[in-house]
Amino acid sequence: MREHTKVVQIGDRKIGGGNPIAIQSMTNTKTEDVEATVAQILALEQAGCDIIRCAVPTMEAAKQLGKIRSRIHIPLVADIHFDYRLAIAAMENGADKIRINPGNIGEESRVKAVVDVAKERNIPIRVGVNSGSLEKDIIQEFGKVTAEGLVKSALQKVELIENMGYDNLVISIKSSDVLMSIRAHELIAKQTNYPLHVGITESGTLMSGNIKSAIGLGNILYQGIGDTIRVSLTGDPVEEVRSAKLILRTLGLRKGGVTVVSCPTCGRTQIDLIGLANQVETMVKDMDLDIKVAVMGCVVNGPGEAREADIGIAGGKGEGLLIKKGEIIRKVPEDQLLQALEKELQKMQ
Repeated sequence: MREHTKVVQIGDRKIGGGNPIAIQSMTNTKTEDVEATVAQILALEQAGCDIIRCAVPTMEAAKQLGKIRSRIHIPLVADIHFDYRLAIAAMENGADKIRINPGNIGEESRVKAVVDVAKERNIPIRVGVNSGSLEKDIIQEFGKVTAEGLVKSALQKVELIENMGYDNLVISIKSSDVLMSIRAHELIAKQTNYPLHVGITESGTLMSGNIKSAIGLGNILYQGIGDTIRVSLTGDPVEEVRSAKLILRTLGLRKGGVTVVSCPTCGRTQIDLIGLANQVETMVKDMDLDIKVAVMGCVVNGPGEAREADIGIAGGKGEGLLIKKGEIIRKVPEDQLLQALEKELQKMQ
């Protein structure tokens, strides 16, 4: 479980050993394009990203990591597939951590060449195994891709690196199958004390990806498993960070940020509550407040339903209510509800 995992330092960030769960994301720019990549990482930092990963498919990308690293404020992870020379170049050019799948790096001597440089520079290695790249012999052993097979593959690769004299490791075992992912993490948490990076891979677009990630990550994290997380979405990586923050806050694993609660609307709703709730979410997304804001569509039940919120608004026909801690503060014309709420929130900052 989290409190008992090994502590690993990635740049200036410690993970494992009960340290706060770190939110990761991955750039979708061309890493060779320093300006675009830095701009995206700075936006991700602003959204709350703790660790960022960049694909390194070419030697040119590896060489640009130093320039990127010098202009950002969070640890940089280099994502490597197939070519061991890219892993070495990434570490030589400032990567704080590398992600490899030893199974696709090639023969053992190439893995050792990577491990030797990591050892020399004390750079952590994330050993990543995906259900889509599970070895044929393991699939044959278990009859198909299984949680047990994922765990066996990951632990074999960890043992390979341990036998090379290195244990500054993080493990990730990912599948697009949510239930398989949950089962795999339950199994591996009992068999290793290395920090675990958790995510549902290839989870999909904003809607489906968020639902799969919330169910998968929620189940895993609720059991006390996981030290870093990524919500993998087909879209803007900033959305990954926002979703990850919300998952952690919902589980009580991270404080800070404004939580918006809103009613689902019904026949009593007499205002554009859907539009209003969306406007409120946009307004508060970057506010540095640890509070709950309620947006209710009914002046009949609104005050009672908003009682547990720090502040809220409830809309009615032509006018609405501004509510604090369940108490009605004042009535506000309907078209001024948003501005009234914003003014009160600004006082609280």
